[in-house]
Amino acid sequence: MDKVIITNAISGAIANRAQCAAIPYTPEEYAAEAKRAYEAGASVVHIHAREDDGSPSLMVERFKVISEAIRAACPILLNFSTGAIGVPMAERVAHIVELKPHIGALNMGSLTYAKYSPKRKNFVFDFVFQNPFSDIIYLIERMNEAGVKPELECFDIGHTASADPLLDMGVLKGPLDFSFIMGVDGGLPATARHLEFQASHMRPGWTWKVIGISRDTWMLVSAALALGGHVRVGLEDNFYLPNGKMVQSNGDLVAHAARMARDMGREVASVDEARVMLGIGRA
Repeated sequence: MDKVIITNAISGAIANRAQCAAIPYTPEEYAAEAKRAYEAGASVVHIHAREDDGSPSLMVERFKVISEAIRAACPILLNFSTGAIGVPMAERVAHIVELKPHIGALNMGSLTYAKYSPKRKNFVFDFVFQNPFSDIIYLIERMNEAGVKPELECFDIGHTASADPLLDMGVLKGPLDFSFIMGVDGGLPATARHLEFQASHMRPGWTWKVIGISRDTWMLVSAALALGGHVRVGLEDNFYLPNGKMVQSNGDLVAHAARMARDMGREVASVDEARVMLGIGRA
């Protein structure tokens, strides 16, 4: 595939401005960051909502004001997260049901989600992110009813294979769209070989992208581009350019990913081209 879809993970829900001053909190800041990403080559923006103080939010009204601000600033495609722990399923998907973004992201399996610090010889955090099939089916069914494209987030090969029974049940309907998250302790290691193994499970017409965490981002972007996949970059995943310089905005990360794509002979997909490739309508 010559065209590459660049997704921008605009803020995440965990990192804060003490770590990177560019992380947006207010709707106006989200809109400005989305516009920078769009102008640099992103066609999709992945959103975790925050309150003005930076705290994470699953409130429908908060997603509404953020998405309206972004829509007013640029025509980028909207992708809402459903990732949360200890939150009732109806609340995890309410913003998607009511606001109907173009894409809804959901996790395709349970995971021991951790971050290890070699310097401390201990884990920075360590918890189990539970996503049984019953919850996965619930999220997909609500997205289907809302006319929202599911994005299947996979931290391991078992998560990727979990699409098969859901296809057989008719819960999932192809063509499918996958995200391969790599570099989280408890999930797949961040190597080109593991990414190629994930990509080998794709079928004709399916789309996939890689999400690399922190310093592994750029190596995995390069591998995905070589394998014909798509990429996600943004302040949710990584603050730095390959030279170690902290970025001033999401636009810096998207611009570098776009430059890498062009250097490898691939063109950056426009919003309209990404719509066609992902099978998304005009709503």
